[in-house]
Amino acid sequence: MIDPRQIQDGSMLMINKPFRWTSFDVVKKLRGALGVKKIGHAGTLDPLATGLLILCTGKLTKELNNYQALEKEYVGTLMLGKTTPSIDLETDFDSHQDTSHLTKEQVVNAANEFIGSIQQIPPSYSAVKVDGQRVYHKARRGQMVVPPPRTVEITEFKITNCAIPEVKFRVICSKGTYIRSLVRDFGAKLNTGAYLSSLVRTRIGPYSLSEAYELAELLEKLPSGTK
Repeated sequence: MIDPRQIQDGSMLMINKPFRWTSFDVVKKLRGALGVKKIGHAGTLDPLATGLLILCTGKLTKELNNYQALEKEYVGTLMLGKTTPSIDLETDFDSHQDTSHLTKEQVVNAANEFIGSIQQIPPSYSAVKVDGQRVYHKARRGQMVVPPPRTVEITEFKITNCAIPEVKFRVICSKGTYIRSLVRDFGAKLNTGAYLSSLVRTRIGPYSLSEAYELAELLEKLPSGTK
């Protein structure tokens, strides 16, 4: 059983974010279920991604930036030869390219070129703010805004399985890295385009997805009357 008094005072919670939930959906659900006013998350996950989401309550919300600064690890699947405006399956395909000429060696070599310190432009469908407004709001109105580039660090971009056009991968990266942007730029490097078909955040610093609660499981551990 989870102690509501400890939650109110300040706790760190690890959740496996459900598919199609926004990170804020999880915050909103737990704010109501836990009866806390101060709660936030340490690093947004896209609605179509799942995996580790760290939340802090009470006085521990002061530590959110520290958690957010930690190294991240992801596993995912990308598809070569097609693109979408959102770089995932939130939007419809807008281009198709032939991939029959590609080899596994070309795919692996292209991935290796992204390791290190790189410049990355966040997706137009993202929570990045430009002129005080999140760019995905404009994108969904048909106003595609290109956010300014940022420097990120890719420690590992490993191809774990290559069955062209499907490519499975693992990425270890710094805070602020957009995996969708990495997939977009990877597809451009191969001159085929690419989109992200699935993504799971498996680790944040020393904290592993295997330690996280399923959201329903956490809610079940709350005392009666707090849900």
